[in-house]
Amino acid sequence: MFTGIVELMGTVAEYNPQDDTESGGHGVSLTIKDASEILTDCHLGDSIAVNGTCLTVTEFDADTFKVGVSLETLKKTDLGSLKTGSKVNLERAVSGETRFGGHMVQGHVDTVAQIVGREKETNSIIFTFRLRDAEFMSYIVHKGFICIDGTSLTVINVDYGAKTFKIMMVAYTQSKVIMPLKQVGDWVNIEVDLTGKLTAAVVEHALESQLDPQNADSPLQRYITNAIERILDEKLHPK
Repeated sequence: MFTGIVELMGTVAEYNPQDDTESGGHGVSLTIKDASEILTDCHLGDSIAVNGTCLTVTEFDADTFKVGVSLETLKKTDLGSLKTGSKVNLERAVSGETRFGGHMVQGHVDTVAQIVGREKETNSIIFTFRLRDAEFMSYIVHKGFICIDGTSLTVINVDYGAKTFKIMMVAYTQSKVIMPLKQVGDWVNIEVDLTGKLTAAVVEHALESQLDPQNADSPLQRYITNAIERILDEKLHPK
């Protein structure tokens, strides 16, 4: 679990598409340097979020650490576009002493989004994004939380028709995360708010249960049926 408050910007020392060492897991691995600040209490097996993606430390020294990257992770994130010299956002998993300055972040990236707009507003930057997978738009709401490349941010505008949303990044945050280094056309990792996903899952399950023919006489199913009939009647027979 993470908070979306980036602790440090690290640098990709190596992107290895076929790491046959034990720590590389015989697959893709990333080695991140300039990370000494977050490695003072590191242990093998610890979780570190790299651009918002929860990854497991398989090797480390005073300044660098290595993580393996699965094929599923490569499909869901933009980590496959990283190369030597790329800057990345880093955050250690929460501890008992962590203050939640951001919001509850799993480090499980849902999809990626493309930057389709970038404009200055006084000392802030307004970014506009379009999701690759539009089904996640339903979890993005005005003034809601969203995690972009591991950074906890607040949504300031949502256009469900255009499948876009906006965030504003203040000057202080610009100096602490990688997004200001990106331009229109670049991609970012997106984790939508966990609360929204849990709420949607509970409501969906409840509705499916109530709409089961075996529950035809339940008060909720009668209410839903009547509501649907009323809406259809208003659409088909407008007054």
